[in-house]
Amino acid sequence: MTGPLRPAETPHSPIRVLLIEDHAFTRDGLRVAINFEADLQVVGEARSGEEGLELLTQIQADVVVLDIGLPGIDGIETAVRIRAQIRPTPRIVMLTAHTLQAEVLAAMSSGANAYCLKSADPELLLAAVRAAAVGSAYLDPQIAHHVLGAIRTPEAASSPLTPRETEVLRLIAEGQGNKEIARTLSISVSTVKFHVQDILEKLSASDRTQAAVKALRQGLL
Repeated sequence: MTGPLRPAETPHSPIRVLLIEDHAFTRDGLRVAINFEADLQVVGEARSGEEGLELLTQIQADVVVLDIGLPGIDGIETAVRIRAQIRPTPRIVMLTAHTLQAEVLAAMSSGANAYCLKSADPELLLAAVRAAAVGSAYLDPQIAHHVLGAIRTPEAASSPLTPRETEVLRLIAEGQGNKEIARTLSISVSTVKFHVQDILEKLSASDRTQAAVKALRQGLL
């Protein structure tokens, strides 16, 4: 009888991760946590945005874990340049020590797929990397309520979304994929896809991450 797979025996290629973090201690901790997972692999490390951009011309990464407070060009500008210059474009997980609303929205608007606190449990970072890798948006649970509360105002325009579409979009913002959303709401995956398409059209968004960012900024969630 075949036993459970060991990490080295995983049949799928691991998610390739590039770390861009100027603090060696934090970078070492990230590398150890990520490489411990069978489905994740650190393929490069950089200490600045400039160094990270140069490295991305030499290696291929699926996800970039990016510190927002880098020396030289900061994480926001680095994310913008990654989106503009690197093909194929990797997903971006933004790391920060802060929960400032403006910083979170700037990070998401810059092209980041996920936003995670440095102080978060390693499992949350791993979840953010996996969510980003499949194109989902992810907002650290420790700051999600803070951001949502800060941007929800009585003057917000009435939502163009139906209650069900709002439920779907909220789960997208939490980093859930279509299958997870289907299970959570007890609906079919095809129905989820139908709702996602309607959400993108109603919000004039090109992808799920942009839809989540627009909904956050407009106070629709």
